[in-house]
Amino acid sequence: MTTLRQPREEETARITLQSIGDAVLSTDAAGNVTYLNPAAELMTGWSLPEALGLPASMVLKLSDGETHEPMSNPLEMAMLYDKPVALGANAILTDRHGQQSYIEDTSSPIHDRRGQLIGAVIVFHDVSRSRAMVQHLSHLAQHDFLTDLPNRVLLQDRLRHGIESVLRHGKMLAVLFLDLDRFKQVNDSLGHAAGDALLQSVSRQLLTCVRSSDTVSRHGGDEFVIVLSEITRPRDVIAVAEKLLRTIAAPRQIADRPLSITASVGIAVYPHDGVNCETLLQNADTALLAAKARGRGKYSFHAPRLELRPLRRIHAAAGDSSSA
Repeated sequence: MTTLRQPREEETARITLQSIGDAVLSTDAAGNVTYLNPAAELMTGWSLPEALGLPASMVLKLSDGETHEPMSNPLEMAMLYDKPVALGANAILTDRHGQQSYIEDTSSPIHDRRGQLIGAVIVFHDVSRSRAMVQHLSHLAQHDFLTDLPNRVLLQDRLRHGIESVLRHGKMLAVLFLDLDRFKQVNDSLGHAAGDALLQSVSRQLLTCVRSSDTVSRHGGDEFVIVLSEITRPRDVIAVAEKLLRTIAAPRQIADRPLSITASVGIAVYPHDGVNCETLLQNADTALLAAKARGRGKYSFHAPRLELRPLRRIHAAAGDSSSA
């Protein structure tokens, strides 16, 4: 009865492994492939007859999704520590044909009936779609649906990081609050579709006026906030503000009609105009009101004389006020 039961158990195990959706690959104690199920054949690009006896590292090529460096072989790790080992969240499998997919897996050592280590097995599955969906949902949560610019949530995060960077490097940071002049008239005369097209057009233009290290975000409606990181002198902020105003004022076509529009910009500078995100945004908004009071197509600093003051005096003043 014992001799009959063992082949029957092995056949049941083989059929089970052939049927499951997860990929399964096993090795002997030397790390050479002893088995692949059909799912593993599909994901690795290797058939079982081709892979038998090959080092697992040839068949299961794994790399880190962030660094793109080769990852430690989880089968070897499972045998080394004699316990189950799970891959990190950024594991990428590159198949025989160069196609890549993100995977999740668990590797475990294999012991015989006497408890002797005889190999390892890894069970893995493709998580590329679910990972892409999570990333997509995360992007939607942090970006404006119309312009795809960072929204208020991401703006706050970028602004906090910008302030931390300024503290480390001893420079400045500027917040520019930009508002389109008479935007409501565009909506009323041309319709909301034209208004949306204008906002998308302006968004693309704003990105061309700043560095890749800066942030352009949509604050809501026709309001945008630009964060200029690590500014060395106020005149650099003036140059960007003037470029923004010139670019927006350039003639454009919206809804097959020529359209001219201007913008107003309010500027707050860290650390002179505030030492946290909320204060900087409030003071930039206040400066925006001052710019609008001067007429369309203007910019205004929260502290108008700031542009005349040397950087070292700004930081000295900030240090004095913080110690008071």
